[in-house]
Amino acid sequence: MNAKSLSNISMLSARAMLAAVFIIAGFSKIGAGYAGTQAYMESAGLPGLLLPAVIALEILGGIAILIGFQTRIAALLLAGFTLLAAVLFHSDFNQQMQMILFMKNIGLSGGFLVLAAQGPGDWAFNPQLRLQAV
Repeated sequence: MNAKSLSNISMLSARAMLAAVFIIAGFSKIGAGYAGTQAYMESAGLPGLLLPAVIALEILGGIAILIGFQTRIAALLLAGFTLLAAVLFHSDFNQQMQMILFMKNIGLSGGFLVLAAQGPGDWAFNPQLRLQAV
C-alpha cells in the first residue's frame, strides 16, 4: 500500500470514528433521552431551550464530518462545542469519571483541530467535482 492510499484510508477512518460519537449522541438525545438531557443542561445553568440546537449540531456536524462536506468548518464548530461541554459539564476533578470525560473531550477536540487543519482528505464529498457532458 502506498502512502497516499494509507493517508486516504486513515482520514476516512478518523472522520468516521469522530462522526460516530456525535451522530449517536445526537440521536440518543431525541425521544426518551430528551427530558433527561434537558434537565442535565438546566442543572448546569444552561437553558434547556438550547437542546434542539445541540442535537442539530451533533447530528448535522457529525454527518458533515463523515462525508467530508465543509469539513474544516464542521470540525471547528465541533471542537469548540466539545471544549465548551468539557468545561461546563466535566470540570469537577474531584470525581474521577468527570476528569476522564473532560480528558476525552479534550482529545476529541484535538482530533477535530487536526481535521480542521488538514482537511478531509481525498475521499470526501466535493460538490465542485461534476461529470462534464462530452
